[in-house]
Amino acid sequence: MHAIKEARKLIEKNPADPSAQTLSRLVLALESEANFPIAHIYQLNFESFALALKILEEWRLDRYSSGKVRLFDLSLQMAELHPRP
Repeated sequence: MHAIKEARKLIEKNPADPSAQTLSRLVLALESEANFPIAHIYQLNFESFALALKILEEWRLDRYSSGKVRLFDLSLQMAELHPRP
């Protein structure tokens, strides 16, 4: 659950950062099983791109962890604070 915790900290630290917003939208898409444009992951810097891949791996391995619930809640808050145009 390292990547999920790392993503939560990144989003909490700087919610206005475009990488944090992309990761937040990725989490929302994963939880709701909605489509997510893969091109958005490719636009991330290398560090955030690697984190996104780790999130995908952890999400697949453990769909119902408490860390994911907290990250999902934070991502919902981000969606409300920074809606996409």
